[in-house]
Amino acid sequence: MFDSQTFFKDRLSSHLKETSRYLKYIFNGHLVVAMLFFVSALTYYYQQWLVEIPEDFPTAAIIGVLFGIVASYSPVRTLLKQPDLVFLLPAEHKMGRYFLYALFYSFIIQLYLILLTSAALGPLFFASYPNQSSKHYLLAMVLLVVIKIWNLVANWWMLKIRDVKTRGIDLTLRVILNIVIFYFFIKGELLLAAILTLVLFLFIAYDYFLSKQQAGIVWDLLVEKDRARMYTFYRIANMFTDVPHLKTQTKKRHWLVHLSIGNVPFKREKSFDYLYRITSIRGGDYLGMYVRLAVIGGLCIIYIPNFWMKIILSILFLYLSGFQLMTLWQHHRTVAWLDLYPLKLAWRKQAIIKWLMQLLIIQTVFFGLLFALIGNLGGLFVVLIGGCLFSYLFVYGYVMKRLT
Repeated sequence: MFDSQTFFKDRLSSHLKETSRYLKYIFNGHLVVAMLFFVSALTYYYQQWLVEIPEDFPTAAIIGVLFGIVASYSPVRTLLKQPDLVFLLPAEHKMGRYFLYALFYSFIIQLYLILLTSAALGPLFFASYPNQSSKHYLLAMVLLVVIKIWNLVANWWMLKIRDVKTRGIDLTLRVILNIVIFYFFIKGELLLAAILTLVLFLFIAYDYFLSKQQAGIVWDLLVEKDRARMYTFYRIANMFTDVPHLKTQTKKRHWLVHLSIGNVPFKREKSFDYLYRITSIRGGDYLGMYVRLAVIGGLCIIYIPNFWMKIILSILFLYLSGFQLMTLWQHHRTVAWLDLYPLKLAWRKQAIIKWLMQLLIIQTVFFGLLFALIGNLGGLFVVLIGGCLFSYLFVYGYVMKRLT
């Protein structure tokens, strides 16, 4: 006898066991400390900025947009897999409770978005509207929870619609309505917010009507949506450890490859120099991660006012880049050819160490040029000397010991 409730519990247990195995690598001690420091610095300067916030700052628009996006982003995690297309099809009429639990689980795992967004925007609200009571913002948070539940249910109903354009138009209209509702609510225009909330409710009721016109569940769409979300998670986890489920995607990037290997001699002992340079540019998310960290670090250098905080954050982003790029060493560990070729292990270590050092030096020079761009020549020399020293100690003192 098929019991959808038991089936969901088994599927959820398996899902949590798998994700927790990768989360312990993602949230390792080094990364947690670095992120705590980064968040603490941002919080400090955020509070300093709120003291001098302009009177005409568009607080209502910003909170409305962010609350609206958080409410609209309500994906449904069904935890379905490819074989379910065959084996669960005969039990479709018994899956009601399974999908009810899936909706509840989807809402629970998205609560952190509500909490983080509300906590981050709360100081901005009270700084911009000092005459408003905390009850008003609390009601905005309650409204955010309610509207998010509505959007989650609406997304589930629209997953019974196969037409992509129809789903896209529906989502776009709901996003606009959500943003405008929160905008008027934050501004104190409660009557307009109430009218638009009623319009949103009627719009979602229409989604329910559309879903009832469909013959049944679109199983392939549900499986594809869940597969895409798991693939995104695997890509993130792959930055920290090897993920067997992930099929590595490669991109050509001919000019970058040519630029990186142009000065590498065509010799046997330089084989790993070719390998790691091409891997970091074409394989996985190494290049994207490296560029993103450089850009975020650069923005911190430009916009954070305190000189020494600029320097500290520059070193922090050098550390994060180096720590993520360390996984290049394990990238080809499942490829047997590396052990079969007559190449020395010392050559391999030397290649990865040299390449990591070069990448960190490039990022250091980039940070230094940003200091020069904003007219801070003292920062240019400090970050160049400190960054090069840190890169050397990190690569030859920390990374070298972990190459086994």
